[in-house]
Amino acid sequence: MSKITIKETQNPSILKFELEDFITKNESFEFKNIDEATNSPLAQQLFYLPFVKTVYISGNFIAIEKFSIVEWEEVKEAVAEQIESFVSNGGIIITPSENKTKKQPITVYGESTPNPAALKFVVSRMLTKTAIEFKNIDETAASPLAKELFKFPYVKEVFMDENYISVTKYDVNEWQEITLEIRSFIKQFIENGGTVLDESLLVAIAEKETVKTQNFDNLDVTSQQIINILEEYVKPAVQADGGNIAFESYDETTKTAKVILQGACSGCPSSTFTLKSGIENMLKSMLNDENIKVEAVNA
Repeated sequence: MSKITIKETQNPSILKFELEDFITKNESFEFKNIDEATNSPLAQQLFYLPFVKTVYISGNFIAIEKFSIVEWEEVKEAVAEQIESFVSNGGIIITPSENKTKKQPITVYGESTPNPAALKFVVSRMLTKTAIEFKNIDETAASPLAKELFKFPYVKEVFMDENYISVTKYDVNEWQEITLEIRSFIKQFIENGGTVLDESLLVAIAEKETVKTQNFDNLDVTSQQIINILEEYVKPAVQADGGNIAFESYDETTKTAKVILQGACSGCPSSTFTLKSGIENMLKSMLNDENIKVEAVNA
């Protein structure tokens, strides 16, 4: 039986049910009701559950948005079992002959971030399960969308995670001059079937993350505690601001934790304040050690 992993998202109404293998090839699908899901027998079956509002299928996961009539804690295991059973019995997730479906409109809107040089463009569908940052066009092999964005002369960096794209600009233009152009470009690119991220090329990135996870057990206790605190308390907040934070290292001698800032957090004028007054104080309090310091290796 194909094992399903249940993962929470930034939206408490949406859960991701991850499979061990990829189920779509460089495509994402969003179904709002059973009539829209004619090319997905799995999605049609899921819509028989009265609490299912929207079904997203992309990469190696099925994401489900629920109505508020139930809590996920009450039904998530049953949903996972239903998906496992469906897949194990040879059920069709997406009908191959219908993969090239008619274009489904999406919405894209811009959100400000604490970094005045970065704007977060939120898309009405899942884009990736792997947070990824592009510092220049040479790094965009896995993302045709990022490559195209770098062709705008004012685009400095691109960061993607979950259902949003953070764009960092050069000072040459103000946001009011370029926001509409970027938003319209992203919307049209996705609606016209452009590939946001090539999941097959992201496998190497995912493998690196797996190695990091495996190395977790070899770290000292303080490093493990810092990673857990960052994951549980810090990451959700910085993701909401269009960024990401990753643990780099901890020096027991100097009691210095080094982190990597990505997306809107990278180069943000308030990042130093956030590191010192927010994250550093949190670690001091939760680890009961007033000597702990936090530094960003790319601040």
